[in-house]
Amino acid sequence: MSTLPSETAWLCLAVTAALGGLVLCQLKKSPGQVGRKVVCLAGLWGGACLLSLSPFWGLVLFSLSCFLLYIYLSGQELLPVDQKAVLITGSDSGFGHALSKYLDQLGFTVFAGVLDENGSGAEQLRRTCSKRLCVLQLDVTNLQQIKDAYSTVVQKVQNRGLWAVINNAGILGLPADGELIPMSHYKQCMAVNFFGAVEVTKAFLPLLRKSKGRLVNISSMGGEIPFLKLAAYCSSKAALTMFSAIMRQELSKWEVKVSIIQPGSFKTNITGSSEMLEKLEKDMLDHLTPDVQEEYGQNYILAQRSILTSFSVHSSSDISPVLLDIRHAISAKSPFTSYTPGQGTYLWLYFFYFSPTGIFDYFSKKFLNFDVSIPRTLSMPNWKNEVM
Repeated sequence: MSTLPSETAWLCLAVTAALGGLVLCQLKKSPGQVGRKVVCLAGLWGGACLLSLSPFWGLVLFSLSCFLLYIYLSGQELLPVDQKAVLITGSDSGFGHALSKYLDQLGFTVFAGVLDENGSGAEQLRRTCSKRLCVLQLDVTNLQQIKDAYSTVVQKVQNRGLWAVINNAGILGLPADGELIPMSHYKQCMAVNFFGAVEVTKAFLPLLRKSKGRLVNISSMGGEIPFLKLAAYCSSKAALTMFSAIMRQELSKWEVKVSIIQPGSFKTNITGSSEMLEKLEKDMLDHLTPDVQEEYGQNYILAQRSILTSFSVHSSSDISPVLLDIRHAISAKSPFTSYTPGQGTYLWLYFFYFSPTGIFDYFSKKFLNFDVSIPRTLSMPNWKNEVM
């Protein structure tokens, strides 16, 4: 009786073990977010191979998978920091503030653009970060401030160049029905979340083309999924997502890599202060016509602000997944085109892409609708008869 099958099986098992070891070594060089996803997928695929095929062919297929996985993970190795210079907008608070500190700790030269260079966020960055970090006055809706920031960056980096631009600055606005949101709020969301990112990108692209660096835009899962009450915000993020996809293709000839970050729900200061929300609420009431106010009712309109409390309850305070993904986007040899940090974010995106519209709308109203009241007219028992 021939021993060839047994010898072949042992050889295949040895090759599988060796390739598995190489894969694990590569995983150690990849950020935690990437590593965890790869381990889960590899485990599921390996189990499927061994259960659905004979042991021999299962090992052969799994060995081939490990080899391809090793090739893939080689592109996920992180490049050395070497004090690479990065520009981050919206560093007063939230993602931008935490990211400025994180990248500074890793050894990057950070240019932290802030809305108020004398504010508490800017002062904290100066106090807690290294001397490499430079705080820049940078309102992304102010073209002169963008030009001044560009001049400062050029002067400081000189021949080292600028490695990455991270467009993080953004606002949420007051959540409300799309009909209730004033046009000024729509325009402000577009000005900060979209046009501001485009202006900054266009200003700093010459430096990125020279360094063959990275452009990272912080969008939102709301740039893909239509969230109720966020018509202005989601529209601006959808524009940013499409802009990123087009720039990714156009800048590939310059070897500049473009990534989009689409976080789920995290606790940041994007909602603004209570004074700002009161101003937005007053502005909304001032711009509503008497007919619309009558149809919706003042109680319903004023209740919209409480939706922010519901958002906060369902948001995560741990923003480390976002920071890890951004680090990967600016440091990996082959960064992903899009990242979806946050619990369940990827599942919601897939559900939106592949489910019928009626089913998605049902689940959206069931699980993503934070209304605590209904419009005055709809609360009347005979409103349907009045319409007919």
